[in-house]
Amino acid sequence: MAARLVQRIFPHPLLTLFLTVTWCLLINELRGGTVAFGLILGIAVPMLTAAYWPDKPKLLRPLKLGLYLVIVIWDIIVANVEVALIVLFKSNDKMSPTWVAIPLELRTPEAIAALAGTITLTPGTVSVDLSDEGHALLVHALDAPDPNAVRDQIKHRYERRLKEIFE
Repeated sequence: MAARLVQRIFPHPLLTLFLTVTWCLLINELRGGTVAFGLILGIAVPMLTAAYWPDKPKLLRPLKLGLYLVIVIWDIIVANVEVALIVLFKSNDKMSPTWVAIPLELRTPEAIAALAGTITLTPGTVSVDLSDEGHALLVHALDAPDPNAVRDQIKHRYERRLKEIFE
């Protein structure tokens, strides 16, 4: 009985935690009222959207998610510096923008969405399209002299880890 009540209040506990922390970061202060309102949002949003989540994403290795987030944050920082250097010092005629098709081994929608989001969050790349069957992701890279290297890096650095986490 108590477990069902907790499940009803916290249908997605990690989302509740994420929304609460995100709210506190957006407000940029750690006070009781800020945390309380963040917690209210963190409880209300998952409860109100629970009907649209028929199947909870299954995290096979949640601890690997933490490592994945550290890698993504590091890659975002590094890519910000790289893009700034490209914009400041590389002329347009020396840039090599390209489209890269990434064949996907991922099959769950949550894992594919996490991969597409990761690519888009990393400056210099953006996820543009997913094939109808979900077997390939189209990515635009700002400066990629070797498109195969971009594909291989995405598959090795991100997709492989997401497959371990979700599938």
